[in-house]
Amino acid sequence: MTPAGADAPPLERTWRSGRALDVRSTLGILRRGAGDPTWRQDPDGTIWRGIRSACGPATLRLLQRPDGEVEAQAWGPGAAWVLDRLPPMLGEDDDASGFEPRHPVVAEAARRFSGWRVPCTGLVLEALVPAVIEQKVTGQEAFGSYRTLVHRYGERAPGPGGPRGLWVAPAPATWTMVPSWEWLRASVDGKRSAAAVRAARSAGRLEECTAMSHADAHRRLRAIPGIGVWTAAEVAQRALGDPDAVSFGDYHVARNIGWALTGVEVDDDGLAELLQPWSGHRYRVQRLLELAGARRPRRGARMAPRTHLPR
Repeated sequence: MTPAGADAPPLERTWRSGRALDVRSTLGILRRGAGDPTWRQDPDGTIWRGIRSACGPATLRLLQRPDGEVEAQAWGPGAAWVLDRLPPMLGEDDDASGFEPRHPVVAEAARRFSGWRVPCTGLVLEALVPAVIEQKVTGQEAFGSYRTLVHRYGERAPGPGGPRGLWVAPAPATWTMVPSWEWLRASVDGKRSAAAVRAARSAGRLEECTAMSHADAHRRLRAIPGIGVWTAAEVAQRALGDPDAVSFGDYHVARNIGWALTGVEVDDDGLAELLQPWSGHRYRVQRLLELAGARRPRRGARMAPRTHLPR
């Protein structure tokens, strides 16, 4: 398929899962802030994504009908690839067997978000580079950095995506060629930019994680210097469909989950102990609580954005 113009006909697919599905809550974790250039959402709930697939860039348009059926259209060289990946992207392979809510707060979250699933995009670098950028900085700063870099080094999404302001993130080779001073101009310090470049140089081996067990995939991700437990988990939650990938090392996650389940903030050790009964589904608990808005009361001023943070 050649790159399509805005008026070129898309490839289309209509798909229905055999169980409850909420497309917006399932894919919401893929959005990198309100200004994510690779994401658009229309007032009627239509989701547009600019995707760098294994076969090239693509624009994906998704609309879930009231009866649950999903209408999908895709443009660009990667159109067939993204439509073929649609069911796992929407969590069709997510297996919740063995998951028991156990706690009233978790049970209520599971009831409210029964259509949420762990997505599996199969796009490792798409999840990895922004996760590296988000290391040890505020979300506001990280989202701004990613937006700047995508606008500077990415490309307009094919088909109608481009005219709608949709972008596709840079290709692996492009990430490796971003000059150090451009990373700094985007407020990404040298340690994070070096980790992102190392990951992009290993893109082929990292994309192989999609065919590995979750344990092996985590080990391969963490073999890249600068990619630790937290970053690997952030990738596994999005690209690999891992229902057990807890965001250990996050500034908020342990505190929020501790407060939601016990009324007391905990650290990572306390979080590991709290989530042990849900082994195999620990990320499922994390995300359900996030979707339900279960978080500790905020006290004092929010962390201010900083140009560079020590690591």
